[in-house]
Amino acid sequence: MSYNSGWKALNMEFTDKVPRTEYSAHNHWELVKEVTGIDTSKEENRKNASSEFLRKWDYAFMWSTSGAGQYLKMRGGRTTDMGHAEYAELANGRSDFRDTVQAPFKDPEDVWALDVWKEYGEFDKKTLVKDFEDTYKRISTTYPNTLNMTGIYTTMVSGLLNILGWDMFLLSLGTDEKKFAKLMDMYCEWIKQFYDACAETSIPVFMCHDDMVWTSGPFASPDWYRKNLFPKYKKLLAPLKEAGKKIIFTSDGTYTMFFDDIVDCGADMLVMEPSSDMTLFAEKYGKTHGFVGNADCRILLDGSKEDIYKEVERCMNTGKKYPGFIMAVGNHIPQNTPVDNALYYNEAYEKLSAR
Repeated sequence: MSYNSGWKALNMEFTDKVPRTEYSAHNHWELVKEVTGIDTSKEENRKNASSEFLRKWDYAFMWSTSGAGQYLKMRGGRTTDMGHAEYAELANGRSDFRDTVQAPFKDPEDVWALDVWKEYGEFDKKTLVKDFEDTYKRISTTYPNTLNMTGIYTTMVSGLLNILGWDMFLLSLGTDEKKFAKLMDMYCEWIKQFYDACAETSIPVFMCHDDMVWTSGPFASPDWYRKNLFPKYKKLLAPLKEAGKKIIFTSDGTYTMFFDDIVDCGADMLVMEPSSDMTLFAEKYGKTHGFVGNADCRILLDGSKEDIYKEVERCMNTGKKYPGFIMAVGNHIPQNTPVDNALYYNEAYEKLSAR
């Protein structure tokens, strides 16, 4: 199925088998080796092995964004580095662990003084369009059997977190909400140049990513989101909607209370973690909007085969009856997932995915 199944799900068309995608599993080198038979201990084999893994596991789409975060640093603009715990061995054999910490903004006054345009710059639209097209072509060459996309990772909250880090983000918001709102307005206008460029590409699918909540839920009042965040999403997505792009929205954490808002902003499909209520979304929007998820990766890490089967069954019981459902493990299938558990998860998916 692969490409066709992803496209049909986005267009709310049933397939004979529930489509699926996964995140990070194609970099779980022991799993990839087991599934493909390719020796992933050799770094030069890993790119082709990842591609073959996607084909074997029949990904409906490859989750990706073209970024925009890199443009924050391109002109020497200040960003915050919060470090990174060890999560994965990259294709080049290096760990993604990073113990560097960089916090250039020392207090809210530093934040209020930030001129986003002066700090991070304006970019030529034609150049941006070409950059997004080139990245899409490169990804499509690497993963030719699945539906690929462009997108922006650092939309609003994620973008400001890239700049400020959580501590200064929350301190500044709590110190003066009006001044923080002005910063958000300025950042929205800056990030809009990348959204506008994506709208002018030939790429049919767009991923809007913004980690706007925590696992425990919103970090601010719902009113704050509806006043300061969602109108900006709607503004950013408008040219993409006008251009006929299919829009997928992703946020980590629990955003159940904002399902209506995200749909109203223009999303065609929502990606959610297990903490968000997929059943609630399906019952309300399953006939008109797609959704992706939301098996709990912790069950693959520590659960029994029975636990894994029940988790896949839970997702299928919710999603199978809807044309826009795509099965996935949220948040990822990390490299410390036991290979046998990941393989059994795939067996359960194959057994339960027939419609």
